[in-house]
Amino acid sequence: MTARPAPRPDAAPAGPPGTGTADFGFRRVPEAEKPRLVRAVFDSVASRYDLMNDLMSAGIHRIWKRIFLTMLNPRPSMRLLDLASGTGDIAFGFLARGGGAVLATDINEQMLRVAQDRCLDFGLAPGERLRFAVADAESLPLPDASVDAVTMAFGLRNCTHIERVLAEACRVLAPGGRFLCLEFSRVEVAALRPLYDAYSFGVLPRLGRWVAGDEESYRYLAESIRKFPPQEQLAAMMRKAGFERVRYRNLSAGIAAIHSGWRL
Repeated sequence: MTARPAPRPDAAPAGPPGTGTADFGFRRVPEAEKPRLVRAVFDSVASRYDLMNDLMSAGIHRIWKRIFLTMLNPRPSMRLLDLASGTGDIAFGFLARGGGAVLATDINEQMLRVAQDRCLDFGLAPGERLRFAVADAESLPLPDASVDAVTMAFGLRNCTHIERVLAEACRVLAPGGRFLCLEFSRVEVAALRPLYDAYSFGVLPRLGRWVAGDEESYRYLAESIRKFPPQEQLAAMMRKAGFERVRYRNLSAGIAAIHSGWRL
């Protein structure tokens, strides 16, 4: 199998304000077009999203999310804002571990509908402890210092302006609050990179075609990982946004990483 070339920029992330363009996978598109294109991707895959996650990661994403929730350490008094909540794994896990209340937001209404349909699987119903809202992570409809924690799992790389998302997360956090981001990152073991590229650009799009009926969306998802800032660069962006005590933890040799920072 021949892997598709996978350039990895280590410069600043694409699409800073004023450039007029942004990365959509390996393509450059007008900034204003990227949110629509991202919504189209997740509209297409929403009904098969959870199944595809299990298949393409062999279930390892569930282990990553358990580690993520353990680091979050939910408490009954904690108010959580879950950005890019998708089908709700982090929101449901937070409540199952004793978290107080969660607002699950996503720019994609179709993904949130899947999450709402899953509520019964967890013995939950939308209400005071669990709310859903369509919202743009770059411009949140929340007051300053209104939540105790902000989480984002596998959503940040799909945003047009990462720095705006980080600034908004810091803004809505109360003093002493924490931001946690779980995202695909840079593989740290050089010997694994060719195998990972072969899987990402050879197997993953075909799996998307066979299971979700959408090869191009999963090609975009593979490309978006390569365009996302690597670990140290994202940590630097978080510090610039105002977070303190910024740390990251690699998972599975850096295939994914958890970044955390505090608003002090």
